Amino acid sequence: MRKFICATTVALLLSISANACEICGCGLGSYYIGMMPQFSHKFIGLRYQYRRFHTVMADDASQFSNDYYKTTELWAGWNIGKKWQLIAILPYNIVHQVSDDGVTNNQGIGDIAVMANYKLFDLNSNRNGRAFAQQLWFGAGIKVPTGKFNVDATDPALVAVANTQTGSASTDFMLNAMYNVRINKLGINTSASYKINTSNRDKYSFGNKFSAGSMVYYAAKKGAVGIMPNMGLMFENTASNSLQKVTVAQTGGHLFSASAGLELSYKKLTVGASVQLPLSQNFSNGQTELKSKGMLHVTFSL
Repeated sequence: MRKFICATTVALLLSISANACEICGCGLGSYYIGMMPQFSHKFIGLRYQYRRFHTVMADDASQFSNDYYKTTELWAGWNIGKKWQLIAILPYNIVHQVSDDGVTNNQGIGDIAVMANYKLFDLNSNRNGRAFAQQLWFGAGIKVPTGKFNVDATDPALVAVANTQTGSASTDFMLNAMYNVRINKLGINTSASYKINTSNRDKYSFGNKFSAGSMVYYAAKKGAVGIMPNMGLMFENTASNSLQKVTVAQTGGHLFSASAGLELSYKKLTVGASVQLPLSQNFSNGQTELKSKGMLHVTFSL
């Protein structure tokens, strides 16, 4: 069954803002941030991400796979002056696959990602008693091959095996932009990103990925506790993978999803959770489906 399973790279997001930001990028470790915590200088935290996929072969329903991707990440951010921001992510990936061939497990340190963002403008005003604020960020980043990618390029099951690795063994690059506008407590965050994947030592390359999304959030306070519910939409398109510059069949696809989440903050502590559910998708000609994904995080501002 493995040689038939879709090789679509599980991928999501990376982009950063000092207020609220839904973010994209992609990679074997599935970088996903969601709503960023508010911080003035530095932050450090942990987050847990979960993604579940289901595959059934169109010509043989007895061939199936249920794939679970879990990632625990140490992440940190620094504001450098008034214009620059640096974000670093160290993931630990756990892959659990249950198929008609049996059970496969793999875990280990993933690929480290670092991104720098530049704030093009930050405007604030008060009009007729309404506080109006907007920000525009541009950023670029790099993902380095610190995770393991141990496969045989001649293995007919290469596509499936590649998806169970903790790293991609390639140096990849990320570009992103984010615009945030807020009137009083109501805000809209719109972001877009593009991830450029290079070939690894086995001449295997995961497809480049474009992501864009918009999120509405409401920043309220209950005593000393900040409450920020949010909801939004996201589109992702992943190009096909390649081996020695030849397109790998049954890879790549697109996803349109809805998200909802909640952020709670108290002094320097922020905790948050979000869930994404697919509205429309097409992976491996409809044979593979994303069932759900979610994220939990706890962050401390320093």
